[in-house]
Amino acid sequence: MIDFSLTQEQLLLQKTARDFAESEIKPIAKMIDESNDQNIIPWDFCQGVFRKGADLGFTSLLLPQEYGGMGGKCIDLVLVQEELGVADVSIASSYFNLTASMSLFLTRAGTQEQQKRMLSVSSSSPHLFSVAESEPNVASSDLFCPSPDPQIGMKTFASSDGDRYVLNGNKSGLITNAGIADAYFIMARTSLDKPMRESMSMFYVPADTPGLKFGKRTQMIGWKPSHHTEIYLDNVRVPAENLIGQEGQAGALLMLLPEVSIGLAASHVGLARAAYEYALNYAKQRVSWGRPIIEHQAVALKLADMMVNTQAARLMVWDAAIAADTDPQLAATVKAPAAKTFAVDVAIKNAQTAVEILGGSGITKEYQTGKFLNDAWIGYSCDFTREILRLNLVNFI
Repeated sequence: MIDFSLTQEQLLLQKTARDFAESEIKPIAKMIDESNDQNIIPWDFCQGVFRKGADLGFTSLLLPQEYGGMGGKCIDLVLVQEELGVADVSIASSYFNLTASMSLFLTRAGTQEQQKRMLSVSSSSPHLFSVAESEPNVASSDLFCPSPDPQIGMKTFASSDGDRYVLNGNKSGLITNAGIADAYFIMARTSLDKPMRESMSMFYVPADTPGLKFGKRTQMIGWKPSHHTEIYLDNVRVPAENLIGQEGQAGALLMLLPEVSIGLAASHVGLARAAYEYALNYAKQRVSWGRPIIEHQAVALKLADMMVNTQAARLMVWDAAIAADTDPQLAATVKAPAAKTFAVDVAIKNAQTAVEILGGSGITKEYQTGKFLNDAWIGYSCDFTREILRLNLVNFI
């Protein structure tokens, strides 16, 4: 039997996230978005919001209770991320989703010693995490390249030196939370004679590690509250026990974490819903030809499509979330990338339609439709483009 109803605990969690998003995230996101100061550091204003959300359990939602977490399931993450995404998709995705998912990752991929050492800190004083894979002048899609040529792929290299690894290389200016995170999961090659999929390894690197440096904050067309910079690794020495899994296992380990893409998809369902609700409210108040424009068929049909698309995206994300807990491999290879591409497509389409419904007002900064559209387009490239995700998932269907 299929049942889409939520438990009382889930309804309470959903309401808690909705209230938090409305009272804490929206005002900060609005202030940052309206600022014309190019030197503003959004994290200075978002850090307090992150800590408050952590106190509510949003960053430890998926952690088992023995690590101080809530022991929730992926559907719980999805409920929270949609509500946070309504207020601001970048805060939801960058700060809350990535940290919650990577905390869970340590329980799946880390040794008992690593779990105790890394998670005990994050549960008592939640860490902001960052994952560094993409590099300048190296296509992120190289990760999916079937060619055995070892010259293809990332150049960051980790050489073994006794009981330590020494990391050297650069990561692109699109690394989420780079420069503000407490700890980094950095991808590096541990062999230059093997193809990238067999030589990519993952290292846990605390932010205060010598040789870890950061560039200037990247300015993007949307996601203004987020923080992205280049990472420079200059003889960054990390203990061998900070290697997650075995050498060459990073690609396989990432398959253990469909929650990242599913949570990101849920955030974009929130954005799609926000654009729909914003356009709906405007259409009820804006008058044309003596009546609210929602009474004109051209507008009414657009709003109907926005509602239908949002509902379809939500159901696809919920389906992926259930799979994450029941069939993780199916979730990682098919359900999560499918949900991510579709949810982002819907967010982009709804944002575009909102601009159309608002007409001339939709292209002004006085209204939020431009923000919706710019934010939605960031999701297109975030966590791989829709094209590479769809090309890869077709190998598993």
